[in-house]
Amino acid sequence: MLRAAGVGVGDEVVVPAFGNVEVAEAVTMTGALPVFADIDPATYCLEPAAVDAAVTPRTAAVVVVHRFGRPADVGPLHALGRRHGLLVLEHGESEAPYDEIAQRRERAAFLDAKLRGVRTPERGVGHTYQQYVVRVPGNGRPDRDAFARAIRAKGVECRVPVKTPVHRLPEFRRCVSLPETERAADEALALPVDGSLTKREMQRIASACNALGGLLQPAV
Repeated sequence: MLRAAGVGVGDEVVVPAFGNVEVAEAVTMTGALPVFADIDPATYCLEPAAVDAAVTPRTAAVVVVHRFGRPADVGPLHALGRRHGLLVLEHGESEAPYDEIAQRRERAAFLDAKLRGVRTPERGVGHTYQQYVVRVPGNGRPDRDAFARAIRAKGVECRVPVKTPVHRLPEFRRCVSLPETERAADEALALPVDGSLTKREMQRIASACNALGGLLQPAV
């Protein structure tokens, strides 16, 4: 889509650093330069003010990535694109059938009500919970990783959704301030909400997490 729009050598494209490297790689394949902007801490998608600050006379496009099944708030970003004369592209995630999404939402609602000591995801309109991503309070990555090890030891599968932001990878390393991106990479943890999970399994997830919630205090 970037190539079809005429994006190429000498252009800049604003993209998120929180997520997969494929979007930045797609920009470089056109000959353009990926420019990283910070995310909204609730949606994990590009934050409009951060995108606005990243725009230069060479900016040709913005790629908005919908993250974890929660759609980005694209209205302000499209308005920004019209104001600056930029192409705004949306990159979605593969979705499950409706029945699976309904089951995920049901399990996410259970965790929303039961979890203590972690920050549950904001629901948002149209959230399909491709991943149920919580924030683990404390001192960032060390506490998040300790939390993950502890609940895995109790039989709960979990994963770190973004281990290294793209702007920290050797091939895309940039000296840029992205505080919300860094914080999300250090604190975020994805818990299971698959439609196949039984009520007993969901209760085990909540119990394993809640047993640790009081042990991890916010950093002073």
